[in-house]
Amino acid sequence: MGVIYLAIPFSLVSYIATPAIKNLGVQASGHIVFYPWIIFGSFMIVWANDSWAYLGGRWFGKHKLFERISPGKTWQGSIVGGMVALLFGYLMSLFFDQYTVIDWLVIAAILIVTSTLGDLVESMLKRSLGVKDSGTMLPGHGGVLDRFDGMFLALPTIWVYLFLTA
Repeated sequence: MGVIYLAIPFSLVSYIATPAIKNLGVQASGHIVFYPWIIFGSFMIVWANDSWAYLGGRWFGKHKLFERISPGKTWQGSIVGGMVALLFGYLMSLFFDQYTVIDWLVIAAILIVTSTLGDLVESMLKRSLGVKDSGTMLPGHGGVLDRFDGMFLALPTIWVYLFLTA
């Protein structure tokens, strides 16, 4: 389970960071091109989504998203987080122009959905094991794993999107 849940998504990072994925990032000149900004931007979008979903839920949350698995998540928080994540996707397009605005917004939309699902999957795994937090290194969070749980499902879907559009 650990190989599928952790190793496969993070092994795709090097493929995601090469814009010409179909030919493994090798350009006509024979040089490998590596743009780590897609990974940085993806983490920024996911963390913005998580943080603002939490804040939006605290401020406006009334309707639970999936109470049995994650009782604190609300639809209102998810909407606020998604709006801010799309804004971050737009901002990433201004700073990192290897991809178009549309690409960054599609990537942000993919990240909104898949990182939320990834977070719910991790919450479900923790609940099935009777564990509330996956660590204590980051106070106020569920542990270091909670900073990355959304990316476990998001990285493969970003890779598929870039593979199909590159």
